[in-house]
Amino acid sequence: MEPNRTPTTTWLASCAVIALLVAAPLPASALTDAEAIAVQRTLAPDRSGQVRKGKASYYHHSFAGRKMADGGRMDPESNNAASKTLPLGTIAKVTNLENGRSAIVKIRDRGPYADGRIVDLSPGTARELDMTEKGVVRVVVAPLIVPLPDGSIRLGAGLTEGGQATASAR
Repeated sequence: MEPNRTPTTTWLASCAVIALLVAAPLPASALTDAEAIAVQRTLAPDRSGQVRKGKASYYHHSFAGRKMADGGRMDPESNNAASKTLPLGTIAKVTNLENGRSAIVKIRDRGPYADGRIVDLSPGTARELDMTEKGVVRVVVAPLIVPLPDGSIRLGAGLTEGGQATASAR
């Protein structure tokens, strides 16, 4: 017999599934792309301030003017960036590992949703990092300032040893 499903029990069951995924992640092949994106969007942002290595891509020109996750519009010449895990408002230094060039970005959007990519950059920032020909390059993302839920900030590993210092932003 099917248990009585109310919105509350369905929500609690969803929370339990997310908790299990965080505790013991399933292999990527166990979820469809849409399911993986949905789970990723429900997880809490990583506010640790730790350095990440991965691949960077950049926004296609067709995204110019589109609304970003923070409500603003995507300006191709700005320092806007998208991250699946860093909180919106994070300021980070992105370094192209192939040539050592760096740029400071502000996380204002969500994405990229391609495997192995950790940040999407504006075309202007991509030019600054000299990555427009390749399109995708290996990078280090070092958070400098990470906003916390209470309005304070955490100084990231890009500014402090281990990223443990916090300061008031009020």
